[in-house]
Amino acid sequence: MQKLLGLLVVLGCVIGGYVMSGGHIASFWQPGELLIILGAGCGAMIIANPRHVLKAMWVQIRAAFSKDGQNSEFQQQLLMLMYELLELIQDGGLKALDEHIEVPENSGLFKKYPLILKDSGFITFISDNFRLMAMGKINEHEMEGILEAEIDAIEEELMVPSRSLQRTAEAMPGFGICAAVLGIIITMQAIDGSIALIGLKVAAALVGTFLGVFFCYCLMDPLANAMEQCMKKRMTVFTSIRTVLVNHVAGKPTLLAVDAGRKMLPLENKPTFATLDGWVNDLIERE
Repeated sequence: MQKLLGLLVVLGCVIGGYVMSGGHIASFWQPGELLIILGAGCGAMIIANPRHVLKAMWVQIRAAFSKDGQNSEFQQQLLMLMYELLELIQDGGLKALDEHIEVPENSGLFKKYPLILKDSGFITFISDNFRLMAMGKINEHEMEGILEAEIDAIEEELMVPSRSLQRTAEAMPGFGICAAVLGIIITMQAIDGSIALIGLKVAAALVGTFLGVFFCYCLMDPLANAMEQCMKKRMTVFTSIRTVLVNHVAGKPTLLAVDAGRKMLPLENKPTFATLDGWVNDLIERE
């Protein structure tokens, strides 16, 4: 909703200021210019990116306009899932996790936390690294090094769509200039016409320059930035999981290991230690 509001503010101020200055909205309707600029931009993205990046770009654009899924309830489910998994290890050893991490979708434990279960990226990261712990003895330094390398690889992949969109955004003024130059060529072909006709054609050509700059700085670049922020927030979840696992391998008590992961979550919804302790006490009472 906030991003849609921002879009309305941009459109309202740009178009409103233009109209207040005596401009006519109909002047913006230049189908040829739009086809050149948007077509060149889309074509450039198709050339520059493999199919999976284009799909991820669409998913991230939708995520940028969707309601934030990493709310307080999501954080509670994440922390309590990690707490229960670590408690299973304390009670029955790493073998006790087999029935849960092999097929998480069929696990009664994972089903208790649907917000986490529906995200295959988080579930794969959790199950793979608990499986890594179960395969043999590993110290906290080795665990931290492995997880940091994996998280760096995940972050690099998640950032590719927003960076690709930003590069295309930076090229949009150039595509606008291309459209304007083509418009000027058409104008020169009609140089023997009336001054009014030439003026209309020049104005139409200049619309291309405007649209290229507008698409870059008012739409695509802010959208790429929103996508990047969304993915960086997603990365805090991976960092939180990593911190919990490393602290567990280091021998910290379950609550302290989970609290260490809590500290890595975004400030806007991060629960306090007292809140986490209350969740744990409620879980113990229910059991």
